[in-house]
Amino acid sequence: MISAKLRGAVVCTALLLASACAGGPLALEEPPATPASTLQETSAPAATVTGTAGGVMMSDNVEHVAHVPKTAPFTGMDDINTDLAFQGDYAYVGNFGGFSIYDITDPRKPQVVSQVSCPGQQNDVTIYDNLLILSIDEPIGGPECDANQNDRSWEGLRIFDVSNKKSPKYVGAVQTECGSHTHTMVPGQDSLYVYVSSPGPEPDSETCPAPHELIQIVEVPLSSPQSAKVVAKPDIFPERQHSQLASGCHDITAYPEKKLAAAACFGDGVLLDISDPVNPKVLQQLTDTENFQIWHSATFNNDGTKVVFSDELGGGGQATCDRNTPVTKGANAVYDLVNGQLERRGYFKIPREQRPNENCVAHNGSLIPVPGKDIMVQSWYQGGVSIWDFTDSANPKEIGYFERGPVKGNVIAGSWSAYYYNGYIYSSDITEGLDVLEIKDPLTDPAKKVRMDDFNVQTQKSY
Repeated sequence: MISAKLRGAVVCTALLLASACAGGPLALEEPPATPASTLQETSAPAATVTGTAGGVMMSDNVEHVAHVPKTAPFTGMDDINTDLAFQGDYAYVGNFGGFSIYDITDPRKPQVVSQVSCPGQQNDVTIYDNLLILSIDEPIGGPECDANQNDRSWEGLRIFDVSNKKSPKYVGAVQTECGSHTHTMVPGQDSLYVYVSSPGPEPDSETCPAPHELIQIVEVPLSSPQSAKVVAKPDIFPERQHSQLASGCHDITAYPEKKLAAAACFGDGVLLDISDPVNPKVLQQLTDTENFQIWHSATFNNDGTKVVFSDELGGGGQATCDRNTPVTKGANAVYDLVNGQLERRGYFKIPREQRPNENCVAHNGSLIPVPGKDIMVQSWYQGGVSIWDFTDSANPKEIGYFERGPVKGNVIAGSWSAYYYNGYIYSSDITEGLDVLEIKDPLTDPAKKVRMDDFNVQTQKSY
């Protein structure tokens, strides 16, 4: 989801501006059938409808095995669930109000271990050893959790020690220009390098001066994380004049084993050589002015021979999964890496039409580790969770899904992030809390043999 302060880069931003972007009141009747010519191919089994008001719909190969509603202190209107990270038997869930730690020893019975109240937009999370890092992308009073919110002079990264899961401790912070919308970890020998992605610039801002044509790299010494600091500000936009939107990046995905990274930078996609993590080098810059509005995120396949870029058309606050939006917009684009250069092969968008006031667009997802196949699970806000196969880059198709019925009124809702971890899919739902899904399908079953010690989606590891 893009920042509410994205400086006019799109007509309607995500967060709390949805009522200005969405259509009229919720229509209770089902929409007319979508013409077949506008649908993507799907091989997902028939749907099963269960649940309460509005129903919960899922393909027959997907089981909804657990749901943990949001609880205090994260029950306010502004307490939006955001990103996820995993380590061992724990899941970490960001929230605009702070973060939560869940014990997922039994994925069918997740238990809340602790919840830390520490307001900041978006509080996207990563975990490395005992360090939890949070992205703050809105000026606040200071790095501490109890900072005066009336003084809007600080944004950047917060660092917590979570060695005691029941009592996380704040250990330090790093202020960065234009804050940190998301961040990406690249482990070093004695330090952790963190690539900071942030939009910019913001007129008359003390924390985001123009121009902002760069990413920022923070070094976190593992022996003294409180001394973390910005060590580089590389400009990765040699041809920024071709960009269609604001400067800065939304998200960067690193694949350290391949010495590659893919940066989704609002108007551009950028392929990077990160052999030297403090000095990334541009290998290729991509544009798609006809179809992509906001280059939102990137995912490599396991072999590092493909990259999926997503387009967050409308910033997450609009209904783009409808008959009025082409299937190439608000979608994923699949690129093959050929002789060191990315070549676009096809697009994927969920085939299930959403109602006129359901915010829906491609959002955060991860690979399902099926050897020899390229399969992803991905969140689509109120479009739910989609499982799709892009082994054939030119003909990707959905093979499973889960979604709730529409939320009443013009509100931002649905799945923010959906990731596969050790046999289960975990979905961070903006308003509903944590969902756990299991897919039972011959195509994806081999993934259950793959075990991960930890998982941060922006730092890919081979399986």
